[in-house]
Amino acid sequence: MKLHTSRAALAAATLFLFAGCASQSTTPDQAAPQPQAVVEPAAQPSATAPAASPTPARDPRDGYAKRSVYYEFDGYDVRADFRPLVEAHAQYLKQNPSARITIEGNCDDRGSREYNVALGQRRAESVMKMMKLLGVRDGQIESVSFGKEKPRLAGTTEAAWAENRRSDFAYKK
Repeated sequence: MKLHTSRAALAAATLFLFAGCASQSTTPDQAAPQPQAVVEPAAQPSATAPAASPTPARDPRDGYAKRSVYYEFDGYDVRADFRPLVEAHAQYLKQNPSARITIEGNCDDRGSREYNVALGQRRAESVMKMMKLLGVRDGQIESVSFGKEKPRLAGTTEAAWAENRRSDFAYKK
């Protein structure tokens, strides 16, 4: 009986996996939506979050709950709609001097491996530079590039490419 239940659970998990991998094609006339930053007006830690927690809360009401900055094709400048997000993470790091973060630069799969590693590094460093200008200490932050090696969304659609052009905030435990 237990073996039958395990097989049913495995079959259901497999169905969900394949359903999640389904892709949608877009025609050249359709513009893929760009990921947008959603940050509350006051990018301050919530009153319920501990003041010295090792990583920011993942409460969507907190300004630092979002963990990715997205870029235009072949770009590495932090867009204006993501600046409040970077500011919120910088504020958290300033309030928690023992917290450490790595900014991980990523690219879509277009371009050579070498080019994408360099572009990913420029993306990570642009966020890191902005955070340092906002008062984050050098010892709290570092940058790394994964190029096209860690895609968030597989596929060759504009939506997949847009999702993979990003820098991620990775807090160290």
